[in-house]
Amino acid sequence: MTPFREAAERCTLGSDEERLSFPAVLARLAAVGVERYHADLQRAEKTYYLANGQSEVIPTLAMAEQAAAAFDAASIEAAVRASQSGAIKYKEFCLRILKAGCVAYLVSLAGRRAVYYGRTGETHIELFPN
Repeated sequence: MTPFREAAERCTLGSDEERLSFPAVLARLAAVGVERYHADLQRAEKTYYLANGQSEVIPTLAMAEQAAAAFDAASIEAAVRASQSGAIKYKEFCLRILKAGCVAYLVSLAGRRAVYYGRTGETHIELFPN
């Protein structure tokens, strides 16, 4: 197993088991050269990408909740803030953004942002805090 694959698997499992914080995940991924990752909440998988185009797809825990039809950026922002403050953990975060109509999100380590999007392409962008 490559260090890239191992880091992707460990970060996915650590998030799903709520053992790793978002900053810890970012640090581990950056250490092996991950440029970005895509979390598909509907398919229950994350795809991690290196700058050279290499990728790894890792299964995640499936959520019982389906994404709401309507996209609510304010509720997604509220879930992000609750996660950042430690008020909620990863599973609750995912549940809240699903209820806010988010079907997937893209995290760009290089761009220092996360892009959340809904069924019809609506987006909410969160820049990483300094």
